Amino acid sequence: MKRVSLLILVFCCALAVPAQQKHVFSFSKSDFLLDGKPFQMISGEMHPARIPKEYWRNRIQMAKAMGCNTIAVYIFWNYQESAPGVFDFTTTNHNIAEFIRICKEEKMWVLLRPGPYVCAEWDFGGLPTYLLKIPDIKVRCMDPRYISAVRRYVSRLAKEVKPLLCSNGGNILMLQIENEYGSYGNDRKYLMELKQMWVQNGIPGPFYTADGPTPFMLEAGSIDGAAIGLDSGSGDADFEQAKKMNPNVPSFSSETYPGWLTHWGEKWARPDTNNLKREMEYLLKNKKSFNLYVVHGGTNFGFTAGANAFSPTQYQPDLTSYDYDAPINEQGQPTAKYFMLRKLISQYVDYKIPDLPATIPAIEIAPIKLLPMTSIWKELPKPIITPQPKPMEDFDQGSGFILYRTKLIGHKSGKLTITEPHDYALVFLDGKFIDTVYRDGGKWTVQLPKTDSKFPQLDILVEAMGHINFAQYIIDRKGITDRVTLNGMTLMDWQTYLLPMNEKFVQSLKPKYPEGFHHGVFFKAAFTLAEKGDTYFDMSHFSKGVVWVNGHNLGRYWNLGPQQRLYCPATWLKKGNNEMIVFDLFQADPASVAGQKTLE
Repeated sequence: MKRVSLLILVFCCALAVPAQQKHVFSFSKSDFLLDGKPFQMISGEMHPARIPKEYWRNRIQMAKAMGCNTIAVYIFWNYQESAPGVFDFTTTNHNIAEFIRICKEEKMWVLLRPGPYVCAEWDFGGLPTYLLKIPDIKVRCMDPRYISAVRRYVSRLAKEVKPLLCSNGGNILMLQIENEYGSYGNDRKYLMELKQMWVQNGIPGPFYTADGPTPFMLEAGSIDGAAIGLDSGSGDADFEQAKKMNPNVPSFSSETYPGWLTHWGEKWARPDTNNLKREMEYLLKNKKSFNLYVVHGGTNFGFTAGANAFSPTQYQPDLTSYDYDAPINEQGQPTAKYFMLRKLISQYVDYKIPDLPATIPAIEIAPIKLLPMTSIWKELPKPIITPQPKPMEDFDQGSGFILYRTKLIGHKSGKLTITEPHDYALVFLDGKFIDTVYRDGGKWTVQLPKTDSKFPQLDILVEAMGHINFAQYIIDRKGITDRVTLNGMTLMDWQTYLLPMNEKFVQSLKPKYPEGFHHGVFFKAAFTLAEKGDTYFDMSHFSKGVVWVNGHNLGRYWNLGPQQRLYCPATWLKKGNNEMIVFDLFQADPASVAGQKTLE
């Protein structure tokens, strides 16, 4: 009798749960259709990995209040799978399914951009660095080692997103296959293999591709049956190119750019707003679907920023800030561009645009004096012995720093050449700083002075500044990637010290006065807050390094500029006692850091 009663109770509870309304998203030859009716996607892109989880809803609401009805979402494979088979879809901002569900709660549709490659100015374009341990790996093609890893990722991710498809009662309209593949390769078999992987894992589509609006890119990057995304589609000529490529599917501007990226050493990118307004007017007047890349950029926290390179000796690392001059700035505040777009969109849509949500307050923090605590030289782990230097990835390290050490036998001075340093190296001889070697430009030789030591000790400390994320030089290992020579002699017998600068490493630091070395010093300070708020820590009194606040890696700073301030969300601060640790490659003396309300 109890069992019958229990079954009745379960049945009644099941009836009480409202069924999720299912939708059909499909294509005609010229339109996107939602439940059989033409539907214009007005999408704004943002990336959950670049936004503290506590701010997800606010950023989604901000996009909605600008007039968007859709959110485009990049998923970074290497952020979800840290090692082969080690996935995280549950902690903090790794919980992709929760982000998509919040979008649904806010009545926003989703365009899913899962890669496996995404670019996005993100480290290695989202590909996991463990692939680079394979010496001859080829990516974004049918290399079986790469395909095997992709298949594992797709299978795992599909479990998260399948229930969230609009056809299953969720809010995902469409899924992108790869990203801008026509700018990289021409393996159509690879693209079809990716599509088949999703279908086999219960994701039947619909699908789209995204490429520049040129014939060769569209031919190499598109596949039959998939809608055509144009990066960007700004006029009739672009959409006509898509129609020539495939007249049987609709096209849209999959990346309309309201801002642009900035590299270290450049001026802040500030694209002309008049061009954006003209492009938006064209798209809105002609009922073209579009996606703003990005409506909100966020931050490349930790070591997640990528880099560009368009020649073998070029290297352009991206800033920690991914403000992107977007309509919603890095801290989540609306800009003048935001209000221009909000007004423009409101003139064309047939739905009411909601009011803006409450903004998250920003605070100033009085100068915090940081004192030397220890140095990298007092924190060296047990060395690994190798005949010649090997890159980080060979040791299962994907970011941070690495130290190479050897004794000079034979040649003791002269021209020292590092081939190739990836990305920024400091050279020391018997503990004395000699020079820096920066990857960009191909000038990798320094002059070693004469020394009285019988066997001088050579130290090369290398900082990884982000794996290349775009174009043909994407295979980009870190550290010393080939060899070191002195006057042409190849130097052998190396000790390698792994310095990942991860949370575990930083938490293990113990105070040790850093006498003897004046490079690679850790600084520490405690500070007290009466209130919490977002802030930007001004690093202009330091040189080059990394900042942690309460264990959170805020990212890299560099006095090369243009960025001098690092964003710290209120959620990473505490009322009461807080802790800051700074690792600086050049600073030796105490210095102060203050919190400011804005990026500049």
